[in-house]
Amino acid sequence: MQGIIVKGIGGFYYVKVEDEVIECKARGKFRHNELTPMVGDKVQITVNNGKGTIDKIYERHNMLIRPSVANITQALVVFALRNPDINEDLLNRFIMLCEYNDIKAVVCFNKTDLLEDPQMEEVVSMIKSAGYECIFLNAKQGIGIDEIREKLKDNVTVLCGPSGVGKSTILNNLAGRDIMETGNISEKLKRGKHTTRHSELIEVEEGFLVDTPGFSSLNTDFIEKEDVQSCFPEILQYAYGCKFTGCLHYKEPKCAVKEAVEEGKIHKKRYDFYIRVIEEKTKGRNNK
Repeated sequence: MQGIIVKGIGGFYYVKVEDEVIECKARGKFRHNELTPMVGDKVQITVNNGKGTIDKIYERHNMLIRPSVANITQALVVFALRNPDINEDLLNRFIMLCEYNDIKAVVCFNKTDLLEDPQMEEVVSMIKSAGYECIFLNAKQGIGIDEIREKLKDNVTVLCGPSGVGKSTILNNLAGRDIMETGNISEKLKRGKHTTRHSELIEVEEGFLVDTPGFSSLNTDFIEKEDVQSCFPEILQYAYGCKFTGCLHYKEPKCAVKEAVEEGKIHKKRYDFYIRVIEEKTKGRNNK
């Protein structure tokens, strides 16, 4: 029988097979191969007397550490337009990590009553110009939730974004019940309190939601400098026109990407962020 691991607790794994969930243990061979089953793994199991054994873990499409889950297909990148104030650098880093992990990113702007602000309109323009779909929400009022719900079918979806932007409220609205405790914004720090502690797949709209809403780590040190451009689809679109193979679109002459920036085909803020990442990695190598 084939299924998907929807929860793991204390060495037991709960595998969804058609219309039932079967409690399973993993065979010892996985420990010997230093392979631990993860939530989201597609597995093959055998069942005896109502108890299952995981015999095979199929190859993972991708894997996240925090939250600990495999085979994510879609991320809802949630940022509030205000309270807490939007951090453009952080937003771009979330999207960058989605691209690196081959996860489709849909950017969700919460608290849309604050949209009529020139700075916020510029942020939205930057994201749309890079080719990302944007959804506008007011999660507390349920506005925009149905639009998100339509995107869940046949996907394993994780919510990501900083604390306090409304991820838990969105997750609870989508699931139709309180799965996650919603946190309050710290008045002193103007940022959200962490409210989640574990990973589990919740079946919603013929798809799955990861109950831990989002990445809790944004370390990008592991991405090589030469691989950064692959995390920027709008840069890759023009990179083929560069004069030199291996062009980083930084200081090289006759660079098609830099020309696209000058012509307004690539948003200047997105390019500036790309250059900051390249410079960080260049300094990191020089300091080793």
